[in-house]
Amino acid sequence: MLASIIISTYNSPLWLEKVLIGFSIQTNQDFEILIADDGSTAETKTLIEKYQPIFKSLKHIWHPDNGFQKCQILNKAILASTSPYLIFTDGDCIPRKDFVAVHLQNRRENCFLSGGYFKLPMDISQLISLADIQMQHCFDVSWLKENGLNNSFKNSKLSKNTTVTSFLNEFTTTKPTWNGHNASGWRKDIVAVNGFDERMKYGGEDRELGERLMNNGLRGLQVRYKAICIHLDHARSYVNDTDLANNKSIREQTKMNKSVWTDFGLTP
Repeated sequence: MLASIIISTYNSPLWLEKVLIGFSIQTNQDFEILIADDGSTAETKTLIEKYQPIFKSLKHIWHPDNGFQKCQILNKAILASTSPYLIFTDGDCIPRKDFVAVHLQNRRENCFLSGGYFKLPMDISQLISLADIQMQHCFDVSWLKENGLNNSFKNSKLSKNTTVTSFLNEFTTTKPTWNGHNASGWRKDIVAVNGFDERMKYGGEDRELGERLMNNGLRGLQVRYKAICIHLDHARSYVNDTDLANNKSIREQTKMNKSVWTDFGLTP
């Protein structure tokens, strides 16, 4: 298969089901899915088993719950992947039906792709049904406005006009970074920097991987307005100042030393 889709999740089966529906209707179906599960209960396992017959390959990569260990479970998913190209997203981000196709069409050697997300409030997140995803209503700005979305320039992220999206990608002031909810790269490049740093908890852990990729000569390409996913709202009980400070220190060392390798990654 052309790509491996790696989806991180933790005890959010309602949101994960919406994400899986999004991947079930992709225009390009030449991919496997690996659910990188950071210790969810049996409810998530049951959901994945329900959807396994729908996909060519849907694997459940799981480890016991030991706090926020997203980097560790992502590395396990990378090792379990079988495709040359890896697309990363989260279990709270519903992909538009061309999401995989856009990543595959824009992949380049010696580059990684940097996407974003369109963040929804909780009321609309809950309102979106599986049928709304199948019909792509949830990517229609008019439908979202009818259901309470405010007017904003950010709504342009959902534009289907390729001229507009190409212009916005070219002139956005946002630098291309590795964003865990919407990023992709060649498996060999990610392995070459030893994957994610497993010392890191929540807060910049995805960006740090991208910084090592760039230190190793890769260039980030912007697909912020092309590879579209919508982010479903949720609480973040795992955020704390200690982990944020530790992650910041690791990233500062990566930048200062121009590090390309972590001793705490795929290969310990």
